[in-house]
Amino acid sequence: MRVPAYVWLAVAIVAEVIATSALKASEGFSRVVPAVVVVAGYGIAFYCLSLTLKSIPVGIVYAIWSGAGIVLITLVAIALYRQVPDLPALCGLGLIVSGVVVLNLFSKMQAH
Repeated sequence: MRVPAYVWLAVAIVAEVIATSALKASEGFSRVVPAVVVVAGYGIAFYCLSLTLKSIPVGIVYAIWSGAGIVLITLVAIALYRQVPDLPALCGLGLIVSGVVVLNLFSKMQAH
């Protein structure tokens, strides 16, 4: 069974979010278990990202990956670390999401 590129991209995003969340918990790589999660998470993320790039242009992939990652990391930071974004941060997140939507809906470099 062939896995669709956007499934690989979703897995890459989730793995990157887990790795980034564990990066804070690793306390500068001084805690072993979170440090292992960081390395494994980023390894999985980049592997899945490389599979995605076989069929979707790099600009589109990176926009979705980074935009979704930023939003999800913000939600994790709110839930786990009580880091609540202020109004300018929310506006910035909105602009990032808007940019990803514009790229996906209106860009001619989109490949489906």
